[in-house]
Amino acid sequence: MATTMRGLTQFIADIRGARVRELEEKRINKEMANIRKKFKDGNLDGYQKKKYVAKIIFTYILGYKVDVGHMEAVNLISSPKYSEKQIGYLAVTLLMHENSDFLRLVVNSIRKDLHGNNEIDNCLALHAIANVGGSEMAEALAEDVHRLLISPTSESFVKKKAALTLLRLYRKHPDVIPAAEWALRIISLMDDEDLGVVICVTTLVMALAQDNLDAYSVSYTKAVDRLNRLVIEHEYSATYAYYRVPSPWLQVKLLRLLQYYPPSEDPAIRSVLHQVLQTIMNNSAEISRNVQHNNAQHAVLFEAIGLAIHLDTNSPLVSTAAVLLARFISSRETNVRYLGLDTMAHLAARAESLEPVKKHQSTIILSLRDKDISVRRRALDLLYSMCDVDNSELIVGELLRYLRVADYALREEMVLKIAILTEKYATSYKWYVDTILQLISAAGDHVGEEVWYRVVQIVTNTEDLQEYAAKVVFEYLKAPTAHESLVKVGGYILGEYGHLIANEPGYSPLEQFHILHSKSQFCMAATRSLLLSTYIKWVNVFPEIKPQLVLIFERYRHVLDSELQQRACEFYALAQRPEEDELLQNVCEEMPPFPPRSSTLLSRLNKKQGDTEDKRTWIHGGKDANVDRELTRRKTLIQTNGSAASHTATGATSTQDVMGSLAGLDLGRTDGPSSSEQPNLAVGPNIDRWYEKLTSNSDGVLFEDVQVQIGIKSRYQGHIGQLAIYIGNKVPTPLTSFITAVHIDDPEALSVTFAKIPPNVIAPRTQTQQLLHVECKKAFSTPPILTVSFLAGSHQTTSIRLPIVLTKFLDHVKLGQADFFERWKLIGGAPRESQSIFPITLNSAGQLDLPKFRQAVTGHRFNLLDGVDPNPNNLVGAGVLHTSVEGKVGCLLRLEPNKEAKLCRLTVRSTSEDVAKEAQKLLQKSLQGGT
Repeated sequence: MATTMRGLTQFIADIRGARVRELEEKRINKEMANIRKKFKDGNLDGYQKKKYVAKIIFTYILGYKVDVGHMEAVNLISSPKYSEKQIGYLAVTLLMHENSDFLRLVVNSIRKDLHGNNEIDNCLALHAIANVGGSEMAEALAEDVHRLLISPTSESFVKKKAALTLLRLYRKHPDVIPAAEWALRIISLMDDEDLGVVICVTTLVMALAQDNLDAYSVSYTKAVDRLNRLVIEHEYSATYAYYRVPSPWLQVKLLRLLQYYPPSEDPAIRSVLHQVLQTIMNNSAEISRNVQHNNAQHAVLFEAIGLAIHLDTNSPLVSTAAVLLARFISSRETNVRYLGLDTMAHLAARAESLEPVKKHQSTIILSLRDKDISVRRRALDLLYSMCDVDNSELIVGELLRYLRVADYALREEMVLKIAILTEKYATSYKWYVDTILQLISAAGDHVGEEVWYRVVQIVTNTEDLQEYAAKVVFEYLKAPTAHESLVKVGGYILGEYGHLIANEPGYSPLEQFHILHSKSQFCMAATRSLLLSTYIKWVNVFPEIKPQLVLIFERYRHVLDSELQQRACEFYALAQRPEEDELLQNVCEEMPPFPPRSSTLLSRLNKKQGDTEDKRTWIHGGKDANVDRELTRRKTLIQTNGSAASHTATGATSTQDVMGSLAGLDLGRTDGPSSSEQPNLAVGPNIDRWYEKLTSNSDGVLFEDVQVQIGIKSRYQGHIGQLAIYIGNKVPTPLTSFITAVHIDDPEALSVTFAKIPPNVIAPRTQTQQLLHVECKKAFSTPPILTVSFLAGSHQTTSIRLPIVLTKFLDHVKLGQADFFERWKLIGGAPRESQSIFPITLNSAGQLDLPKFRQAVTGHRFNLLDGVDPNPNNLVGAGVLHTSVEGKVGCLLRLEPNKEAKLCRLTVRSTSEDVAKEAQKLLQKSLQGGT
């Protein structure tokens, strides 16, 4: 660039040659005046505009204010020449902020570059959007960036930049990105052949999934599949092997993504994940001499351990991980010690037993003295998480000793954690008071208001503690210096409970007064106000020191502080009232116990720790804290979803409407929302006909269009079933990013899992088989839904019902005439009877179509009992439903067709009313089919 623009080269040389700042400013002012004149005169060609704008950019980079050249930069963006367009984009990203009015002028030019076929222009436009994209630009161009990301014609490097641009826009303006709507299309790119694209898309999915877990749930299977291909099958190019570790950055992101979701119940996915994690841990068993190899391997290993803890703290993998972590927290490398302590804190926060962590307690305590403050902070977090009733006194004692020499950056957090642990695991009230007062005395300015508030609450609510607390705080106040927080605690406790110790030697009212008042001169106005309240209470209970107290009120009536002056005047007036007046006694009554409330220390600690862009799936503080956090998170999610739904449904703004919108919220509910919303089903006469046929048959076509054909073969025994799904590719091109997912309306009643992770590519004109394991736990009425999505030029998604219905789990029962009618009467009528009357059509001979009726009944796995009903046209059947939770459920049916009336009565009786209703509904559909 410098060789073709001599003016720019000379300008830079002159600036560098300036010996003093005044000469530099003089040269820049001269150049800026010349540029303004040139721009004002106009008639500049592209080269001249580019040269002058480049000088303006250089001036801006030097730190000088620039107020010229914005329009010229906008014009350069629309230039067909790359060199001019590049300078234009550079000027826009440097000289303009996201709220600049000039940005509105470049939106159309940027959109034109995004739509163009030149990849370089695409990238320049993406850079500009990512760097200065405000809300208006994001709203206008987000769709175009998304189109560029998913376009099959986009180059890999363009897709990478588009994914990261969308990530930038989402972080700045999340409302502009329809994350749930784009979910499947973005997730499909996780199957891209280029691992660079996969890394960028996974980073985007991580951000989107944190706020849209259900919409991005398919990414769980994709992440497991990609980890399996990287770690087990070694499917990656040599370019992405970093010191013999396959794409460590991608592995780390995928392992972290899996931690956002609850552990999968699918045995195939769990098996593959276990194998992946086991392989990662085995690979890290031996330490290499190569530092870079170790760093990459450790990065993956620590994330793998985090996932193993998230999946199951009782698994053998976690036992192996605990051994590895013990080695890491004693490592010579600071980074390894840091990660070891942080991951061990994760283990302590989730584990059922803290014994594996307690074995290394001495090493962890030594880490508090580490030379690196970040390691010391992680050691503090780990001690906080691993504390329980057995080791609380030891850990709190160590933390108190360390508090006196700890960094100022750590002290406030340490005070909160010591206070929380002391309250949570106090073995006796006396130990609690001693520890907290020692903490307040040692920590000084780092003690927040919440700490001494909590002490006051606990002492007030615990009668056995009040006398002891008064004595101990009095002894602490005897010290030559006492921190203001200690004076506040002393003022409150002695004011309320000083009379309990007043008759003991050394604790007389006069001594209490002298000790407390001697500290007041060093306190702020708020503390002095509290001490005045203490004095008026003493006027009521210690009449022998009333003159000294009245004298203080008299003195404070004339201070400048309005709060102090008002209190002193009011208290002075109260103290002057006659002794027989009961007003003073009523005003100075002992404080009642505080109502039960949660500790504010925890909320203060959580607020202090804050949250990062990559949300943690756990918090420091042991298993109980994590369980409470999960319950709170679910309740918040339910309330948020409920209020959003109510707000959408409510259009009016009247009070009645507002109350109505709140009425649907179940604030006491703690269970989470359903796993996902029910997909939109594909519709069509053939689809319904295929489905209805398969409800009473074991094999057949379930779906077919111009691109794919889906067929079914099934077999059932007891409460277990197997379903083979055959998916055929009918087109001459491969179906890529193939995703199959099953949605179950009631997972408590029905379980449907894949035998292995489905393939993500179906070759041209070939067929693939996917095996499903089915288990009926109890009666259900809604069939599972199979969602198939793939890329074939564009993105296609189809959702269809699987023919898994309740009657599939019936087995034949043989009954004689007497046994059948005995059981029929024993079950009785409603509610365990379901009956319907519906029209039927006769066959071509005008007779009842009995073979069709028999086929429908046997197709639903009922055993036809011939010769049981006296009427030969009537059909009688029996079966037993197998469920894994509710056991066996008997089911009887009677079908009574009437040729003259062209009607049929179907009666189903069962020991379960739900089973009777569902079996009757399914049988009626099959009997009416084709009529």
